[in-house]
Amino acid sequence: MITRRQFIVGSIAFSGLAASAFGKNTSFTNMRTANIYGALVPDSNGLLDLPEGFSYTVISEFGQVMSDGLHVPDRADGMGCLPIDNAKNKVALIRNHELHPKHIELQPLSIQSHVNELAYDTYPNGIALPGGTTTLIYNTETKKVEREFVSLAGTVRNCSGGVTPWGTWLTCEETADTPNGTVSKNHGFVFEVPASASKTVKAKPLKALGRFVHEAACVDPTTGYVYLTEDRGDSLLYRFVPNEYGKLEAGGSLQALVVKGRPQFDTRNWQQPAMGVSQWLDVEWVTLENPESPEDDLRKQGYEKGAALFARGEGIHWGDGEMYFCCTNGGVKQLGQVMRLVPVTDGPDKLQLFLESEDKNLYNFGDNLTVCPNGHLLVCEDQYTDIVDNHLRGITPNGEVYNFAKLHAQTELAGACFSPDGNTLFVNVYSPTKTLAISGPWLKG
Repeated sequence: MITRRQFIVGSIAFSGLAASAFGKNTSFTNMRTANIYGALVPDSNGLLDLPEGFSYTVISEFGQVMSDGLHVPDRADGMGCLPIDNAKNKVALIRNHELHPKHIELQPLSIQSHVNELAYDTYPNGIALPGGTTTLIYNTETKKVEREFVSLAGTVRNCSGGVTPWGTWLTCEETADTPNGTVSKNHGFVFEVPASASKTVKAKPLKALGRFVHEAACVDPTTGYVYLTEDRGDSLLYRFVPNEYGKLEAGGSLQALVVKGRPQFDTRNWQQPAMGVSQWLDVEWVTLENPESPEDDLRKQGYEKGAALFARGEGIHWGDGEMYFCCTNGGVKQLGQVMRLVPVTDGPDKLQLFLESEDKNLYNFGDNLTVCPNGHLLVCEDQYTDIVDNHLRGITPNGEVYNFAKLHAQTELAGACFSPDGNTLFVNVYSPTKTLAISGPWLKG
């Protein structure tokens, strides 16, 4: 079982913001910058610029042979880092691969011919669909990968996910595919991969968590509630209330967020600003029926019941008594928002628009996010625009934005997550897959 500190490492510095700030004044323009680590130093290898004092190592990359004889697949996306019980200095780094069935011909030959009875779904010829997860067993003392293997197979577009307090990674399918001659099962589910796995696990969809275009998940360690984002322009924010703590397969209730007294509230600020930066709203939850949603209409059902709309909900991460999630193209300029949600035990939960971008050079299409040891947010950009280079953007507890890293490639950074001791940041270069381990003076600032 993960300790509370391991689960919320790096997030405590953010915790003082929530309870005391519910009455804070609102504004619609509040884009501020900070200089935390100084200027970025050009990378001699031309891959990733970092501040002085920070360095990276490539610990895994596309096409490398793994311990199970298979080769590292492409499109490395969301990722989680978990301690391994009774294994000192070792962590499980569980990495999603956002692969659709059409991507199979671009994968290593071992993936193209991968037959595995534990896979969730296969092509008609019995080959496992290429989506899923790989697990890296990483030694934080030697800074080496000791083992690497496919840990989940036969899924579609595993985008992001979230770690749990009970030592697993929730990996989410960003699709709503149905049987079509290529896939044979319904897709759009969440699957669970334990950190303790030493080989591929049997893929079991957690159907009670809903069938929709999933993006990411996070868990409240106190209640065991799972919060889920949806990558669509008319997305909802979902909450799964389990029947039993830590036993998601035992079922529960799926709910959607509603702004109290303001049904069908639009947080996107696209047509006209409805939610100001730093504004707090009281929220409640409405229960959804038929979470397996054969017609892929959970968001429509929720909206009819008053649920609020969000602009492409993506990365979500638990802090200390609160969570943050990205809305990729939210805001008046559609450059992205960061929301904060605070569960409250003796009253309505609270929702805040924490950040809304007004300048694509400062923050553009935030996706995955995590919390740093100094309490700052770290957001992976996912944009393919006239700005070629994606960044890792830091956000201070006061909402100030700064550059932490610059990627010199027309692809995204994804899956940012910290080791439980807070000393190492792991992050993926999406395609071709590279997984990096970054070290440096994290507590500065």
